[in-house]
Amino acid sequence: MAEPVDHSGSPPGSLMADLERPRSKEPTRIAVVADPHVSTRSAGTSKLFDYTEAHLQNAVADINERNVEYTLCVGDITKDGERWNFDAADEILADLDSPFRSIPGNHDVPKEGDDHEPLPLSEFVERYTPDGDGFPFHERVGGVDIVGLNSAGGHDWLTDSHDGLVPDEQLDWLEETLPELASPLIAVHHNLPTMSDQLLEHQETNEPEMAIPPVLRNPDRFVATLSEHGVPLIVTGHLHLPSATIEQGVRELMTPTTCSFPQSYLLLDVTSEGTEARLVPVTDHAGMMRGHRERSQDSVTGKGLTAMAAVRLAQFPLVDES
Repeated sequence: MAEPVDHSGSPPGSLMADLERPRSKEPTRIAVVADPHVSTRSAGTSKLFDYTEAHLQNAVADINERNVEYTLCVGDITKDGERWNFDAADEILADLDSPFRSIPGNHDVPKEGDDHEPLPLSEFVERYTPDGDGFPFHERVGGVDIVGLNSAGGHDWLTDSHDGLVPDEQLDWLEETLPELASPLIAVHHNLPTMSDQLLEHQETNEPEMAIPPVLRNPDRFVATLSEHGVPLIVTGHLHLPSATIEQGVRELMTPTTCSFPQSYLLLDVTSEGTEARLVPVTDHAGMMRGHRERSQDSVTGKGLTAMAAVRLAQFPLVDES
């Protein structure tokens, strides 16, 4: 069991990005959690399944000390969409002092070959979206417009793949809604193409046998829509490492996972001067070493992703627009 992390007297994490936008006249603090992969009946792997509950508990305890106004998860709450793992996560999340919202990840929605009865997407919506209204959702938090999208699938789409897709009906909604939003922050599980390109570059130069995780299908209209409406920032998960990119003027920050190296969440401070994104660990030194060891030895792909994460941590801040 990982030890609780004591941040008393310390600054709120390491600066990952200093962005010009989004901005808010009303200072707003948002916690972004990614890929907890809560698992109560499995152990091992680079996801450290036997520590997932402790890591999420540490995140909740730390978030409660930070005067956070809103906690947003960018998907993969559970190992593979098991009802009992959602229930375990909800028991932990019940201690949060801030509202909790989530979009689904590819491991949260039904997939062909599941050996269990997965939580239906309709129930995910009831648990984790504002008023249970589904996707896309929009919620004003302080001076920020939170927009949640579902790129992971449902009971009748993407059931045969872990790839992502933002369907046309969600894109239509974005085109209608974005002009009305003053300071949008988009949450989507899967990554923009330029983020996936970072893996291809690492594969080519360092790990030729590294596999490329599932990607976002047909991203052109999605990226064009975000760009056309000047969306300043999207937050993603999926690849389990801290990284940043920009595509057609749209900034993406990829949120590190709480489950595997470097076990952390992101703290966003949005002010009139811009947005600071800080990485906050959810485990102690020994836990971080464990995460690095297990992930780097798990597979060629795990080794590659661990190396990418370590390089990016050494380069912090990844973005400095101040």
